[in-house]
Amino acid sequence: METSPSLMAAKALLYTFGVILAAGTLGGVIAKRLKVPDVAVFLLVGIVLGPELLDLIDIRADSAINQIILIFGSCYILFDGGASLRLRVLREVWVTIAIIATVGVLITAAITATAAYLIMGLPLIVAALLGAATASTDPATLVPIFKQIPIKERIAQTVMSESAFNDATGAILTFTVLALALGQGEFSLHGSLVELVKQASLGILIGGIVGFAAALLLAHERYAFLGEFGPVVTLMAVSGAYLAADNYHASGFMAVFTFGIIIGNKESFGFRMAESEALKMEHFVAEMALIMRLMIFVLLGSQVDFALMQKYWAHGVILVLIFMFVARPLTVFVCTLPDRRARWSFKERLFMCWTRETGVIPAALAGLLVGMRAPGAEIIASVTFIAILMTILIQATTTPWLAAKLGVLVEDWQD
Repeated sequence: METSPSLMAAKALLYTFGVILAAGTLGGVIAKRLKVPDVAVFLLVGIVLGPELLDLIDIRADSAINQIILIFGSCYILFDGGASLRLRVLREVWVTIAIIATVGVLITAAITATAAYLIMGLPLIVAALLGAATASTDPATLVPIFKQIPIKERIAQTVMSESAFNDATGAILTFTVLALALGQGEFSLHGSLVELVKQASLGILIGGIVGFAAALLLAHERYAFLGEFGPVVTLMAVSGAYLAADNYHASGFMAVFTFGIIIGNKESFGFRMAESEALKMEHFVAEMALIMRLMIFVLLGSQVDFALMQKYWAHGVILVLIFMFVARPLTVFVCTLPDRRARWSFKERLFMCWTRETGVIPAALAGLLVGMRAPGAEIIASVTFIAILMTILIQATTTPWLAAKLGVLVEDWQD
């Protein structure tokens, strides 16, 4: 009896997912034993399972299934991060978040582009594209790290919020530079700022509407007829918020993050969920976020192209070191200086300098540039993956140690 090609493909995909989940679970256990953020171990697991070594996973970066996992997984992780934030803390540090998620991206991009131009000898427009594509931080990496390590609230929530809000800035900057590179437009500071405000505002508005509607149906005294379906509502609302924002050319990640903030602070808006249902939803969200980051980073590791990276590894490593030790510290200190209300200490600023992991968002932008055959796309993709490997494997794994040394862990936490 012949087996249809579609059934064979389905079985192969099921097998692949089984391998990812099994190996990722083992990686999670190892990460817990070693007391390091699990995203770093998941990335290494993916490299081992990928075509470059064991060849047990081979899902192309441009495949539909990969894009679904990246988009939905990042959205759900971001929703989980938003739900853990508290409005009282955000009110204290919103100035820093606003500056570092906008001006900070421009500073990082400018320094990275200058270094790429001088060190790698890239054409200025290609160097600018590289700087723009790698300038934004990554919520899929940072949110899990700060959910696992008990960092003081205002630091953790500032960094997580930055990672959520700066994706719009990074994307707009990347596609503005790309239009210049392809000769399809002229740079307009006013136009770029208007587009940024539009994307941010619409994203926050849509996320707020979806969040309020979900809170109403889950926790209102009279209208909470979906209270026992909290887990299902989160799945629908995360997808709905992202797609609605994307449909109106707004920031989908910002919409999802705002939705999470509304759900996480629903009591502040007069909504109170039954304790048993709230606990059930909380456990579901935590487990789903774990599965999503496992899938994302194992897949990301399996797609590392060492042949491509080998061409540019020497210059790429130097560039990423500048990225980590020059661009990020300068960005943090410049962007936190105007926020007198927050009163950031030197140690807090120093810790934020080390929270600059590169991950899914820059990888997605680099992939789009390759797909569009942008100038220097191969070099950009190579350096982006070098940045992902170095920042996650070096910075993520040393974050707990540095947090303890700088005294930014919660006071009552015991290792």
